[in-house]
Amino acid sequence: MTEDSPENRFPTDRESPVGAPVIRGDPSITGQKAEDAVQFDPDDPESLELAADTVLAFSQNTAGAEDNVFMLRGAAACAALVRGVGSYKEAAERAGGDVTVSFIRKWARVHDLPHAIRRHVARGNIPPTAAKHIARVSGESRFHLAFATLDHDLTVREVRAIATDINEGLSPAEALAERGYRLGELTISISPDVYCEVHRNASLDDTLPETVIEEALSGFFTDQP
Repeated sequence: MTEDSPENRFPTDRESPVGAPVIRGDPSITGQKAEDAVQFDPDDPESLELAADTVLAFSQNTAGAEDNVFMLRGAAACAALVRGVGSYKEAAERAGGDVTVSFIRKWARVHDLPHAIRRHVARGNIPPTAAKHIARVSGESRFHLAFATLDHDLTVREVRAIATDINEGLSPAEALAERGYRLGELTISISPDVYCEVHRNASLDDTLPETVIEEALSGFFTDQP
């Protein structure tokens, strides 16, 4: 795979350090002060012990099931614990209780999701239970499934099924199409002036309005650093 491959257009995994409260420490998203967000350092024994305690409490606590920041903190603890001890199995043993390897793996993967997706989880736009299934797929499929979840208001059950289909070899577009959804379909509202310009240019170029919009946006994103 070359650097010019479509798979390398943007990062599809976490770029920030494991355990760092990048989203949880953003008051514009969570409403809490950055200094109040718990950070888990996999290289610090005391922080690793806190991560183990947090994972155990996270696995046992259902009261925070609707709290997305609570979920992200638990996911961060899972990821930091795995990084600190070296394996999912050892992380589950370190946390103790009824914590399983499957539990650790699922939530550590959520912590590994790209920034743009985790922000939607923190805002409540993507349920953490759906994020677990989005995290099961790799590469740009993560973005495709996450944004289709937003645009088509997919249920957790649908996200789970589509993730399974993708892992079994279907492309995101194919997996969505099998359920009557189109990847890339987005309904937007624009100002009347821009609306007229889009249609005018489409007519003069003998093309479709979506082609004008796509070409304009492709040029815009190409110019971004």
